[in-house]
Amino acid sequence: MTTKNDEARAERLKAALRENLRRRKGQVRGRGEAAERDDSAADAGQPDEPDGPASEAPST
Repeated sequence: MTTKNDEARAERLKAALRENLRRRKGQVRGRGEAAERDDSAADAGQPDEPDGPASEAPST
């Protein structure tokens, strides 16, 4: 047999768990976006192929 106190507690727990899940999903999304920004920033600064003696034009 449930009492009003038990029902109220269950509702508070349900709301708290829902809010916690929302917050955690937001954190995961934020980490994913930050990782994408880091990857794109690293890619922007790096050439596709390394510069080396083979890739340099011969001097005349």
